[in-house]
Amino acid sequence: MPIQVLAHLDAGTLWPQVTTFHVIDVADAYRRALAVRAARIARGERPVGYKIGFTNRTIWERYGVFAPIWGPVWDTTVVHCDGVGTIDLSHTCQPRIEPEACFGMSSTPPAGATLEQLFDCIDWVAPSFEVVQSHKRDWVFTAAEGVLDGALHARLLVGRRTPVREIATDRAAFDERLAATRVTLRRGSDTPVVDTGTGANVLDGPLHALHHFVRELATCPGAPSLLPGDVVTTGTWTDAWPVAAGETWRSSYDDALPSLEVTFR
Repeated sequence: MPIQVLAHLDAGTLWPQVTTFHVIDVADAYRRALAVRAARIARGERPVGYKIGFTNRTIWERYGVFAPIWGPVWDTTVVHCDGVGTIDLSHTCQPRIEPEACFGMSSTPPAGATLEQLFDCIDWVAPSFEVVQSHKRDWVFTAAEGVLDGALHARLLVGRRTPVREIATDRAAFDERLAATRVTLRRGSDTPVVDTGTGANVLDGPLHALHHFVRELATCPGAPSLLPGDVVTTGTWTDAWPVAAGETWRSSYDDALPSLEVTFR
């Protein structure tokens, strides 16, 4: 089964209409996704953190997924930049863009970490663009299929990093400021606004999304812990929008985070 999943991932092709993967439920999907992870590591890829998906409650009804999911991100899929970057869309499947907040971890959170303890484990925060994808036709899938499909991860562009204590010196102030920040998403620099959102859309704030993920990760049998240096992107502040090679997209934040621009090729 991992070989089949990887074959579609590498080729950027849709899963068959009648899938042969037979995912029973979300727990089974995570077990199988860990097998896919092991296969990617065996062929030389290196996991560098995680993505959290479906933290934005405003889009749950649209996609029929009513709880967050998560999966790994890779040295082959993550690009860092200082505010302007490029992403290669080749071999992605039905790609869409999501403006997010990404954390860089300085240490592994303790078991049962509080929000305050979790804040102390974060080094920096940055704007990010995750390119998500679905190997199910027309983006129609179950939550379990989404998990097996790499939690829909395709690419991640991480923008300029800001040390968290430059934003706020304590957890409560950081949480409040990031949750209240608004993002404006445009295709090109002077085009009409495509979408807007706030940090509060993601489980009431990106720090809360990270907190939820850390607890879920601890309950998943066989899942590796967060490590110092890992990145975690915490979910889209807007809907996900289709993208294509040749396009340039920009996210502008009214507070806390710098802007980010990406050109697709």
